[in-house]
Amino acid sequence: MKRVVLSWSGGKDCCLALDKLRQGSDLEVVGLLTTLTGDFDRVSMHGVRRAILERQAERLGLPLHIVEISHGAGNEEYESQTARALEALRDQGITAVVFGDLFLRDVRLYRERMLAPLALEALFPLWGMDTRALLGAFIDRGYRAVIVCVDPSRLAPSFAGRVIDATFADSLPDSVDPCGENGEFHTFVFDGPLFRAPVEFVPGHIVCRDSFWFCDLLPRGE
Repeated sequence: MKRVVLSWSGGKDCCLALDKLRQGSDLEVVGLLTTLTGDFDRVSMHGVRRAILERQAERLGLPLHIVEISHGAGNEEYESQTARALEALRDQGITAVVFGDLFLRDVRLYRERMLAPLALEALFPLWGMDTRALLGAFIDRGYRAVIVCVDPSRLAPSFAGRVIDATFADSLPDSVDPCGENGEFHTFVFDGPLFRAPVEFVPGHIVCRDSFWFCDLLPRGE
């Protein structure tokens, strides 16, 4: 089987990509690649703490590979740090990187251009699928996720901290993609059929930072 690493934010789309590959493909996902903002020790854009992310990876039974960038990092820093991590993984037999992107053509082209000099293939198992149907499949498969980041220019801050359920899609404004593919919101998956056990957490404060609203997730017991 082809050994691949999965670009991992901890959210539902990358989780669905993993689910699809596990249901049947010639690809073996051997690790999760996540970008953390070192200043905060949190998942970039999503704001999830490293400790929660590590628990998630452990529940999925996959090693976690961290790309660390600084707060406010531009493309140059992100690309150089990512390339360094991917070169090491390539030397261990990785031939491709899997992404959970759905339909944004410019994002796909950017990823393909970034991987080309590394002689790595970019794979998109969910590409072009209907996003409302994907959200329904996510719920029907028994996955559970919480909204950890909201762009208030696209969606009301009150959605931060909400757990995605069967009523979620119908509660969204028509202008918002059901999977948040345009950056309207970001999620953290804490349970589902691929998990050995749920990721236990306590919802923390909901705060506005850098013009986005975040729901902090605290490891249970802290």
